[in-house]
Amino acid sequence: MVYKDNKILKALGFLFLAIMTFVWLLPMIVAVLTSFRTNNELLTQGFLSFPEKVSFTSYQNAWTRGQLRLFLPNSFIITFPALIFTLGLSSLSAYALAKFRFKGRRLILSVFVGGMMLPFQILLLPVFRLSEKIGIYDTYWALIAIHTAFQLGFCTFVLRNYMVTIPKSLSEAARIDGCHEFRIYSQIIMPLVLPAVAAIATLEFTWIFNDYIWALILVRTSKMMPVTAGLAILQGQYVMDWTVIIAGALMATIPTIIVFIFLQRYFIQGLTMGSNK
Repeated sequence: MVYKDNKILKALGFLFLAIMTFVWLLPMIVAVLTSFRTNNELLTQGFLSFPEKVSFTSYQNAWTRGQLRLFLPNSFIITFPALIFTLGLSSLSAYALAKFRFKGRRLILSVFVGGMMLPFQILLLPVFRLSEKIGIYDTYWALIAIHTAFQLGFCTFVLRNYMVTIPKSLSEAARIDGCHEFRIYSQIIMPLVLPAVAAIATLEFTWIFNDYIWALILVRTSKMMPVTAGLAILQGQYVMDWTVIIAGALMATIPTIIVFIFLQRYFIQGLTMGSNK
């Protein structure tokens, strides 16, 4: 009797999960189906219907007339340098905070943590003025610098917490053998925190690539805009052409999906690192 009850509970559990998965995926399914239809078909039959004939015209229009061929490379030009600067600088600061004892160490860590709590909306105007003053407004460097600065606190905090768990005996043994600090950092510490770095890299790539607010504030010229701000222009140009807008949005999500697929193993390792201690 108990065995039968367990089977019924498992079946109900699977049914509940299947329903929730379908509900969660429903907007994406509707978006994909809509992108393969013509706008006339969409206006006559509505969103919740299957395409009569599969058409890739919306993707072609989004890529050429919608200028996604320009906006997507801009996103990579901004995201990759910002990601490299963020991970490089945060790993160095995390190494210093985790492995050295010096005056003001706790204060510096508090500044990094406090920066994470600060709502960036209150800084929109000061950052806009600052970018104009130093001459980087409406350039790629404005977005690269602001993303590096804002993500530095979170990355330093996470990496420092991982580095603190590494036994000091490893670095002390290396120093006795004559190893200098940068070699200890690059060849001993960094390989040990690689899962955490990969997990952070996945999150940071997603956040920076999908940023919209800073792109809207710090970039004015359309040819400099990343794909998120470019999609806003696309929405203005094709205000009634939903198929083109949705096709462009789907194309913009492909890079983040590819990054997650390739780094998901390290992402899970980074999230569960230290959980069995």
